[in-house]
Amino acid sequence: MDQRPRLLLIEDDPELGPVMRDVLDEVYAVTLEDDGRRGLQTAEANDFDVIVVDRRLPGIDGLGIVETLRGKGATTPMLVLTALGTVQDKVRGLDAGANDYLVKPFEFDELFARLRAIRRVFSGEGPFVRIGEWEFYPESRAVYSPYDGRTILTERENALLRLLAVNPQRTFTREQILREVFDENDQPGTVDTYVHYVRRKTDVNMVTTVRGQGYRLGQL
Repeated sequence: MDQRPRLLLIEDDPELGPVMRDVLDEVYAVTLEDDGRRGLQTAEANDFDVIVVDRRLPGIDGLGIVETLRGKGATTPMLVLTALGTVQDKVRGLDAGANDYLVKPFEFDELFARLRAIRRVFSGEGPFVRIGEWEFYPESRAVYSPYDGRTILTERENALLRLLAVNPQRTFTREQILREVFDENDQPGTVDTYVHYVRRKTDVNMVTTVRGQGYRLGQL
């Protein structure tokens, strides 16, 4: 039995659609529809883990599909593809109920990353902070590597990385980190220990040592 997540792709471009299906098929069980009305019918009649829909389609356009599905209570994460890159058009797509918006032409690595992100938020991971190519989900203590997948941090590791991630331009002294993250009886060396733990679980450059001052978020 196919255990891959089910993805509905609604794309009418006769060249791009099959190429996208074949590439996405590496990770997802893809159903491709090249007409807006058929795509909407397929979405309504089946359960999908994620939907990718082109902005301009014959029959009914992509935003119409998103609006119709949302109006019927669908919570499936949806990503809209478009050749229109204006802010107004992106706002229209998000207001229609899309979770994300990707402008053509795009790199498939970015498409895969966007799909991972909207599916994680949908699955309860919560909002994330992007650190280079890494994704950090403070609510679930999860860090996603661009290479090795998901790692779970301990509560203290998570609190340390959260402090640095929400203040990416700030350098914290060991004493400041102790007050924000650790217990009053802990020693400054505890900060160094947990910085080492975070680096070991993620990347050596995740946290930067600022000589004579303390630590700050790394530049990955």
